[in-house]
Amino acid sequence: MSVPPMSPIGQSVKRREDARFLTGAGQYTDDVVMHGQTYAAFLRSPHAHARIKSINLDAARKAPGVVRIFTGQDLADAKVGGLPCGWLIHSKDGAPMKEPPHPVLAQGKVRHVGDQVAMVVAETLLQAKDACELIEVDYEELPAVIDITKAEGHAGSVHDDVPNNVCYDWGHGSKEAVDAAFATAAHVSTLDIVNNRLIPNAMEPRAANASYTKHDESYTLYVANQNPHVERLLMCAFVLGLPESKVRVIAPDVGGGFGSKIFLYAEETALVWASKHVGRPIKWTSDRSEAFLTDAHGRDHVTKVELAMDAKGMFLALRVKTIANMGAYLSTFASSVPTILYATLLAGQYKTPAIYAEVKAVFTNTAPVDAYRGAGRPEATYVVERIVEQAARDMKMDPAAIRRQNFITEFPYATPVGLTYDTGDYEAHLAKAIEMADVAGYPARKSASEAKGKKRGLGYSCYIEACGLAPSNIAGALGARAGLFEAGEVRVHPTGTVTVFTGSHSHGQGHETTFAQVVAAKLGIPVENVEIVHGDTGRVPFGMGTYGSRSLSVGGTAIVKAVDKIIAKGKKIAAHLLEAADTDIEFENGVFKVAGTDKSVPFGSVSLTAYVPHNYPLDKLEPGLNENAFYDPTNFTYPSGTYICEVEVDPETGKVQIEQFVAVDDFGNLVNPMIVAGQVQGGVAQGLGQAMMEGCAYDNESGQLLTGSYMDYAMPRASDIPGVKLSNTVTPCTHNPLGVKGCGEAGAIGSPPAYINALTDALGVREIAMPATVERVWRAANNVA
Repeated sequence: MSVPPMSPIGQSVKRREDARFLTGAGQYTDDVVMHGQTYAAFLRSPHAHARIKSINLDAARKAPGVVRIFTGQDLADAKVGGLPCGWLIHSKDGAPMKEPPHPVLAQGKVRHVGDQVAMVVAETLLQAKDACELIEVDYEELPAVIDITKAEGHAGSVHDDVPNNVCYDWGHGSKEAVDAAFATAAHVSTLDIVNNRLIPNAMEPRAANASYTKHDESYTLYVANQNPHVERLLMCAFVLGLPESKVRVIAPDVGGGFGSKIFLYAEETALVWASKHVGRPIKWTSDRSEAFLTDAHGRDHVTKVELAMDAKGMFLALRVKTIANMGAYLSTFASSVPTILYATLLAGQYKTPAIYAEVKAVFTNTAPVDAYRGAGRPEATYVVERIVEQAARDMKMDPAAIRRQNFITEFPYATPVGLTYDTGDYEAHLAKAIEMADVAGYPARKSASEAKGKKRGLGYSCYIEACGLAPSNIAGALGARAGLFEAGEVRVHPTGTVTVFTGSHSHGQGHETTFAQVVAAKLGIPVENVEIVHGDTGRVPFGMGTYGSRSLSVGGTAIVKAVDKIIAKGKKIAAHLLEAADTDIEFENGVFKVAGTDKSVPFGSVSLTAYVPHNYPLDKLEPGLNENAFYDPTNFTYPSGTYICEVEVDPETGKVQIEQFVAVDDFGNLVNPMIVAGQVQGGVAQGLGQAMMEGCAYDNESGQLLTGSYMDYAMPRASDIPGVKLSNTVTPCTHNPLGVKGCGEAGAIGSPPAYINALTDALGVREIAMPATVERVWRAANNVA
């Protein structure tokens, strides 16, 4: 890619969107107020599992301000479909996964605390909430299935048509090769691992505002969502049966998502359907208690992992058995997270010859579980890096040395679990991290801690992830029910300024800056002359949205392909202006010139000529300088890195101090290093939150959520997170023109095993469950059960 000498590519350009966010000028879904606005509140189940015997709405309907009340029966009578799952997984025996109905409002049964039973629409939010309290529901309580290790064969069935509560029993890899390798192994390391359940907590809760226009029978939905086109597709095609041309979905500024806003949820679907029946706009904004109960949760795996090695610590085979929680219903991408996005990453950075994973997904009477920052990749990395660390201890080897000797060193590399890594240099980031962490000085620091009665530990994590989610052909073969391409449209205005329309969605990633940097570099124009538009199905071409660290590698490449078309057309216009053949025209630094001469014309003159076409023949070229493109990559991208964590533990109190945290990543080429650093810092904080203190808990008997507020669900504060030492190495991606890999999830993927490896090293224990709370640490440090 030809870029100007002072190209904005690689520069830490300040985020252009921050000015409006910091001055309160951002517009979020809850800020939208339409003429005739009404408000919705949902009556939610107080039980984890119960049969609905009757619903009495008489008192609620008479309450002040009530406009309409809807129940599941209303939607059933209207033949409204259930919420779909977007990924089909088959069990080992070839049987398709069990897909029980996921009604928009409960029909017949409620299946988790917080399940939607009825929706009240009223003139004010307070009136809607008051009316909810007047609805009388007669429930017959049923046994609740909560513990995922006991879900299969439980006396209670979450769904009557899934009597054993197993959604699928899936396998991946070669069982025969793994069994053979284990039979000849000199040593086998084993661990039992729990990947704790997490509750997303974006700053902005979920929100929706739906309206119906009678004269053209159209709908408009404002929604806090990461992929508005997918939201519209799923809602129209699978649930409401509406023409997509009649539904406009707008995702304005969104205050964080972390995956939890990818999915099609019941609330916004109910609002769209009801807006026609009410004849007025309906707004719903989740409160924080609702968010804890109903936002799709993350992780929640129980795993047994075994690593077979020869006498020198070379990896021979990996065997993994995982039970994964789906919750009460299949959320939009739930089925793919513990399978396609998990087991395919179990090779890690290592040339393990044989790998076999078995994943049993079960239904429980808890909130649905789906993708959360990293989506399967953090779970896989945790399994791999914990067992590698344990193997080093079992073999009495240096944890860096055992990794080094097993690293993949030749690329491209086809793993035994179906991926082909195109490029990487794992030794480079390991060596750099070791130097930055001053591992050579660690023994002295450990001795100093011991002299104070403290315990010190050092932990490594060498992660890899597959991101840039696509390609469509591979995803489709693995069960995806939609393509995973991305779209971009670039409009050049007569004065040479540019508007870019992208199917990717920005909710904290800084697209308005980085995408503008890419276009500005390609066209040789100032960044300020590029505007980025996203999040509106009425304005942008069909795209698949933002998740899986795909925005720049997939969405950015679609934009680059559109810009390439503009440059190609610009050369034809310039050739006419310069009286030359278009094959002789070169474009560089914003200037078209005739090769080997000093004849040139700037980009702005070409763009003006495109719209004032008296200077070139219309019979040869259409006016205008607008182009669009779709991009479907040929492979994932594979960011990787080494994280090193050093902790000091006070055995008297269980308090853990992170003394230092080093993160060295390979994201390929960096467009904006400052934004990348911010993504890594935030990801590390989120990953350390999981490792140290975040943990969702339900009562195993009643199914009540025990961590339903910030009083019970702890998240890290500034004082809990160290200043992360950041650096990077670069091996460019080989299959996109920018050479980028993706950085949005890495911090959350690499940090939990680094922390737990450091903590178990300090405590001298094989395993400590996440979250490693102060109490758990104290018990482990003092050998108290």
